[in-house]
Amino acid sequence: MESFKEIINGEKPVLVDFFATWCGPCKAMAPTIEAIGKELQGQARVLKIDIDKNQEAAAQYQIQSVPTLIIFKKGAVQWRASGAMDKASLMEQIKNFLD
Repeated sequence: MESFKEIINGEKPVLVDFFATWCGPCKAMAPTIEAIGKELQGQARVLKIDIDKNQEAAAQYQIQSVPTLIIFKKGAVQWRASGAMDKASLMEQIKNFLD
């Protein structure tokens, strides 16, 4: 199984959803994140990171509120936002990093 570091250092952009199971907006975003993952299959990767189970990753990227969405490409943070977003806005951001 690939590690988080291996995935974000890949050639394809990676949308990471830092979330918590107790977070209402995170639950509301879940279907959007899932739909984007299916739509961009093969072009980008989508990961969900539970901040309570992965406190090290949450600390490393200074996650202070959830949901926090980060787009990585080749290991570098390309874009970051906190709070719920609609699918169209999120797709627009990701498309900026597709090859």
